Amino acid sequence: MKTSEDHEPALAEALVHLADTLVDDYDVIDLLNRLTEYCVRLLPVDAAGLVLSDQRGHLRVVSSSTEAARVVELFQLEADEGPCLDAFGTGQAIAVPDLREATGQWPRFAAHAVREGFTSIHALPMRLRAETIGALNLFGAHPGPLPRADVRIGQALADMATIGILHEQTVRRADVLAEQLQGALNSRVIIEQAKGVLAGRSQLDMVQAFTLLRNHARNTNQRLRDLALTVIEDNTTADLLLHTTDNPNPSRQQS
Repeated sequence: MKTSEDHEPALAEALVHLADTLVDDYDVIDLLNRLTEYCVRLLPVDAAGLVLSDQRGHLRVVSSSTEAARVVELFQLEADEGPCLDAFGTGQAIAVPDLREATGQWPRFAAHAVREGFTSIHALPMRLRAETIGALNLFGAHPGPLPRADVRIGQALADMATIGILHEQTVRRADVLAEQLQGALNSRVIIEQAKGVLAGRSQLDMVQAFTLLRNHARNTNQRLRDLALTVIEDNTTADLLLHTTDNPNPSRQQS
């Protein structure tokens, strides 16, 4: 089992990287993707997902470590019930050690999450003082509570990401911050479309398609959104990308 002591170097790396967002011109989508990746690396959880509020106060999925987590997050928002919504609405952490016992509180969400293979969830608010901008969700395939030390680590990661996003508010107008958050949400739509293009032109699944996009963007110092937009608009770019060393499954380059 993963413990906080086992991952002190990785935790330090995560906090340093998230602190790096306190500079100009960082990539919000890459920040949030790394946040979910670090949660799975550092904590005894099987998946992580993240939702952010848009300009109208509606939650939208912006990052998930697995496709199953993304499906559960989307269902939660569609059903308008679940611990993620409660964590966002109250600004408090919500722990559900056994989703099979939560059907009275969230009947549709709990049943759907269990069908997707998750039996526990911990929802942590992305909050700075009185302002909550989203929620980080930690999914487990087995029932049981997260140790307090791991909950604190998860909340610390969420807090660092929140500070990184809201830092713009200290140097720019609130409407610019809202535009930044909305841009991150819109970028997620473009990335999903690019994943579909790559999957459609190969035998990659959606998770592998995202891994390809993410790896190539990082290795070539591109914004993930910019690369995704190029893939959507130019089939040649998509084909070339499938033949790079960033492909997580080169045996499935093209169908």
